[in-house]
Amino acid sequence: MTNASPHVLRIGPAGWSYPDWTGYVYPSRRPRGFHEAAFLSKFFDTIEINTSFYQPLKQETAKQWVDLVSGNRNFVTHDVAFTTGGSAAEDERAVRAGFDVLRAAGKLGAVLLHFHRTKENMAHLSAVLLRFRDYPLVVEVRHDTWNAPETLALLHEHSAGICNIDQPIIGRSLAPSAQATSPVGYVRLHGRRYDTWFTDDENVPAHERYNYLYSAEELEPWIARVRKVSEHTQRAFVITNNHFQGKAVVNALQLISILKRQKVKVPEPLRQHYPELNEIADQPPAEPTLFPLDRRNEVTK
Repeated sequence: MTNASPHVLRIGPAGWSYPDWTGYVYPSRRPRGFHEAAFLSKFFDTIEINTSFYQPLKQETAKQWVDLVSGNRNFVTHDVAFTTGGSAAEDERAVRAGFDVLRAAGKLGAVLLHFHRTKENMAHLSAVLLRFRDYPLVVEVRHDTWNAPETLALLHEHSAGICNIDQPIIGRSLAPSAQATSPVGYVRLHGRRYDTWFTDDENVPAHERYNYLYSAEELEPWIARVRKVSEHTQRAFVITNNHFQGKAVVNALQLISILKRQKVKVPEPLRQHYPELNEIADQPPAEPTLFPLDRRNEVTK
């Protein structure tokens, strides 16, 4: 592989629009003109866009984000429209519109496609990869039935990446891996909330699936996997999706510090809730409070 900057590694959280991040990641009182994506770009060189999972990314929105995030920063998009939409030309144009804005600005790192376990999706995968082959595609699957030589061969054939994931291993859930099938490597950490991952209890808030903070011991095996993926790709992304109360930001900062062997800039509110971040922060802490907060893996209601 040839690349001016081989083995680029980017690490960041999945999404930014979470009400529970106020007072944890974002300041409780936001200054005029504050925008979450612009704020996060001070700490991370990539952010996963998750709104595109629910509907196509609009051109106007993409242009706004391009203007907000300057310098050597980019986005990766989490998209399901490729797999759930029809084949009409207008559907394809809607899906492409926002992505093309990001790509033209040099801000499109990858397009993550999420395929559920159905016979229809298995048959549809090849067509989707061919149809959108002009994007840097990565495929995320979570069921072990996808873990077959023919799946990996298909990804290799279309130069599409495979998403290596960490999730609760329940039944035939896909286990952790360190595979690379294209110049783009991808790792996605969802947390390990076994008790809520597949719950159908309506009394359990949806965010509890992602209310999990990885310990240093749990991150350690992923350090080796990320390095392996990065060594076998031109650029690799590590995305933390355990987002509740900023836990994704905590673990992403810890991964940056370990993998890049450097101190990191830390949002001040986050240090108050997760004081272990003081060990890797490149700035001195603010005046201590009387009652430091440490929320870790508490269950909320």
